[in-house]
Amino acid sequence: LLYTAPFSKSLGGEGCSLLPHGHFWIASQRVVALGRVGPAAVEVKEGLINAIAVGDYRSFVLRRPLVDYGDAVIMPGLIDVHAHLDEPGRAEWEGFSTGTRAAAAGGITTLVDMPLNSFPSTVSEETLKLKVDAARDKLYVDVGFWGGLVPENALNPSKLESLLNAGVLGLKSFMCPSGINDFPMTNSSHIEEGLVTLAKYKRPLLIHAERIPDVSSDEELDGELDPRSYATYLKSRTPAWEESAVRDLKRAMKDTEVGGRSEGAHLHIVHLSDSKTTLDLLKDAKHSGAKVTIETCPHYLAFSAEEVPDGDTRFKCSPPIRDAANKENLWEALLDGHIDMLSSDHSPSTPDLKLMEEGNFMKAWGGISSLQFVLPVTWSHGKKYGITLNQLASWWSEKPAELAGQKNKGSILPGYHADIVVWKPEAQFHLDDTHAVYHKHRNISAYLGKELSGKVLSTFVRGNLVFAEGRHAGAACGATILAK
Repeated sequence: LLYTAPFSKSLGGEGCSLLPHGHFWIASQRVVALGRVGPAAVEVKEGLINAIAVGDYRSFVLRRPLVDYGDAVIMPGLIDVHAHLDEPGRAEWEGFSTGTRAAAAGGITTLVDMPLNSFPSTVSEETLKLKVDAARDKLYVDVGFWGGLVPENALNPSKLESLLNAGVLGLKSFMCPSGINDFPMTNSSHIEEGLVTLAKYKRPLLIHAERIPDVSSDEELDGELDPRSYATYLKSRTPAWEESAVRDLKRAMKDTEVGGRSEGAHLHIVHLSDSKTTLDLLKDAKHSGAKVTIETCPHYLAFSAEEVPDGDTRFKCSPPIRDAANKENLWEALLDGHIDMLSSDHSPSTPDLKLMEEGNFMKAWGGISSLQFVLPVTWSHGKKYGITLNQLASWWSEKPAELAGQKNKGSILPGYHADIVVWKPEAQFHLDDTHAVYHKHRNISAYLGKELSGKVLSTFVRGNLVFAEGRHAGAACGATILAK
């Protein structure tokens, strides 16, 4: 059997996969595998990649169904290590079903859900069980979970070990108020002690690295300023917040070096925004041997403060989107390898919490709704910097798989999960009202109205075709990932 895209009439619809085969090949002229991009076919058998035929592959696949995608790109499915799916407790913000449907439509095959914005926050073995139970029969992609490092458990190794033994892939902490009542901020002492426990498990600590500076800068708020002005919000959360946090982490980073108190653990800085002093401090720590990784997000690479309209609270996030020069520096750091990976930081809410009519940046919920769009956004804005498909696979698949401890994900290799995205980089589309968006609340995304390049054709999760040509599989068969 030979399928050529588009192949809507050949698709099934009731089970876990739109493709009615458990053993098949997919092929194209641009397969990102084995460190190269070129013609190849990938054999999928029982949910795994069984073989790769490079070059003239037709003779290898005559006896099996073949899906030929022509000149579309076949590459590892994206792994998003920073998403807020908000369930249980706040499913009206997003939820596992809509969030993973959006992920599948965007070429994401694995998500790691953050421990906060759901209720209760995931800070114990018991609350992790609530989250796993809430996810049952709702997942269209694979989902793992970060646990929370909070003052309640940070100085109690037995509590942390119970949470880690229950299967979280690592821990997350905030160095400033999180905005969620049952997820209080940690200080450097909490972090240093938590790392000692994490070192035994060789799992990461993800840190929201913003800290209210001890001394206010001249840039910060002075007198009555317009809360609808984006400049007002920027002044309320300057780069000094990020710099102060990273300076406070100096001893914790030192502890992760070889021979250090927390050797075996590592620190991961989430959603870096400040590409100047904060980035320089992190580069110095890496150079000194600290086990540190860094992520940034597409919204910091796509937008700059100068283009954020006053009152348009869809653009509010923490740390903030900064100026155009900062954006250029972030791209440079990403291309040079100082920033290791990308994540969405998908952090939606109900529309009323965004205060879009009032336009008050100082009171609106902070978070960019982006899960379905991260692949085309990264590609669309990265083209002018000459990014390659191999770089894209590194930032969105290989490095995130390493962070989350997923040794059988993140690459197209024999024995790995058949987690694959097929997409057309050249296909342009306007993200308007006619475009299907699977987030729970489409109108809160800052990307609406944008012109993008890079259309997702198909998404395979463990060999199941979960999304193709605007359709999802009839059943949600994604797996929950628990560390062992």
